[in-house]
Amino acid sequence: MSGDLFAAAAAEAARAVAPLAARLRPATLDEVVGQAHLLGPGSPLRRLVEGGGTTSVLLWGPPGSGKTTIARLLAAGRLFVELSAVTAGVKDVRAAVDAAKDRLGMNGERTVLFVDEVHRFTKSQQDALLPGVESGLVTFVGATTENPFFSVISPLLSRSLLLTLEPLDDDDIRLLVVRALADERGLGGRLTLDDDALDHLLRVAGGDARRALTALEAAAGAADATDRSAIDLATLEQSIDRAAVRYDREGDQHYDVTSAFIKSIRGCDVDASLHYLARMIEAGEDPRFIARRLVILASEDVGLADPNAMAVAVAAAQAVQLVGLPEGRLNLAEATIYLALAPKSNAVIRAIDAATDDVRAGLVGPVPAHLRDAHYPGAKRLQHGKGYRYPHDFPDGVVQQQYPPDAVAGRDYYHPADRGAERTIAARLAALRGAVRGAETEQRERNDS
Repeated sequence: MSGDLFAAAAAEAARAVAPLAARLRPATLDEVVGQAHLLGPGSPLRRLVEGGGTTSVLLWGPPGSGKTTIARLLAAGRLFVELSAVTAGVKDVRAAVDAAKDRLGMNGERTVLFVDEVHRFTKSQQDALLPGVESGLVTFVGATTENPFFSVISPLLSRSLLLTLEPLDDDDIRLLVVRALADERGLGGRLTLDDDALDHLLRVAGGDARRALTALEAAAGAADATDRSAIDLATLEQSIDRAAVRYDREGDQHYDVTSAFIKSIRGCDVDASLHYLARMIEAGEDPRFIARRLVILASEDVGLADPNAMAVAVAAAQAVQLVGLPEGRLNLAEATIYLALAPKSNAVIRAIDAATDDVRAGLVGPVPAHLRDAHYPGAKRLQHGKGYRYPHDFPDGVVQQQYPPDAVAGRDYYHPADRGAERTIAARLAALRGAVRGAETEQRERNDS
């Protein structure tokens, strides 16, 4: 057998045993699912792939969104060399750059150096990439699931085009699964997938193409082993060891489970709260949606009874955005536990609702003259700012002075609960209202005179 025939046979054998996700890896940009914002005519990515550009690229996106696929497409017509930041060190980086230099000198072959999980590289490892990138010896392509502005050194970031990949949605994953079922590189049409099994597969995938294809391949193996021509829900559940949770993200279950989650936290039942959180996560609910609900609840149901509640919820939302699932479930669980155990108060939402009701009822009135802007020519002639008392000029930084318009003077909107930190706030609030409002009538009379 000639060398060429042997190489072709070896490549075909390798493809035959390759995982389904590898066999179905797109060969062209038109086969890529999702990422429409990067694939349009004239887009930077399309120009780089079709024009064979040498610009270095950073691909930032969640797992299974297509970073490795795009990296391979960027290498079209060039040697693709892959390093994993988990196992490679400075020595490996320098060796890859030196080898690229040799190839370029010997036969003019250019190299695309792909570093997966580049955020795991230390500063010294990233520094080792710079000479090869700056000199054009390699076209660097880095993939990261973490914000590169925090995890990639500035010199490397400034020399690379940053492309942000979005999570794949259910339609993208469905298209990929249908293609895998029919394509000769995949299952070749020998199996079908029941609708309820497809729905469960979409939930399990959670926007991760690789996870979807891995689950499909496992289910196909289970179906083949029992001589079935269709993959049903039971087969899929058994093969991936995850039961289907009845949960329609667009239907009643979505709203019912979300409602139960919020009400359990409000009711201080931490265990029920965690149960509903787990149901949402296992059913494939968008973790960002869950995080947004926690941020809202922190103000609506905890408020200033625990001033740290908002900080915890916002931190969880930011963490989920940064790390994604599955690790992000820990951040959501921590925030859920904190909020469920926190003292509760709805004083914040009652306060803003009461103030809004008055505004909508027309209780607005002109801003008192002493509070109006006095920093422009002519303001003095209009007596804007006249009589304003600068609080810092008075003991304790508080002075008797009317702040609201006459229409709502003396109205109390915020009523702190007698729980948590609001118990202390209530005492201070009463003292402040007494100190500030003591001269409201006197102030109005001065303004009228």
